[in-house]
Amino acid sequence: MDYIKLQFGHGMGEFHNRLGRTIEQVFRTLNPVFDTGHSQWKPQMDIHETATEIVVIGEIAGVALEDLVVELDTRALKISGKRAETPREPGAKFHLVEIQYGPFERILFLPAPVNPEKVSATCVNGLLHIRMVKRAPEGPLRVSVEEQP
Repeated sequence: MDYIKLQFGHGMGEFHNRLGRTIEQVFRTLNPVFDTGHSQWKPQMDIHETATEIVVIGEIAGVALEDLVVELDTRALKISGKRAETPREPGAKFHLVEIQYGPFERILFLPAPVNPEKVSATCVNGLLHIRMVKRAPEGPLRVSVEEQP
């Protein structure tokens, strides 16, 4: 299994990007004319922990498995993909449009380190279930202290 390297918190650049996305989302919500087409939707996720596992359940109805990517690091999980838009009938008049389509990406920080070699993922009725076995606690690390002249 390949591992993803995750880097977070690059100072003000990331803050500026988040602020821009937030402002764009506000305008898109007020008026769809402001939609740039680059928006991503965020599937809802649940994370729970047992004595031996961390379990993530994600709502990904309508996402084809070949369009779904799950990447894992010992402390973070990245779930990305895309949901293809349902073909629309020509001339149809829509009264409500709430289902989001297109690309998505979720990066979830895990509450404990996991063993990347002991992971399973299944999809049942539009719900993605990812089970990850926790790493055994390694105990405290003793650090030697050296005297300097």
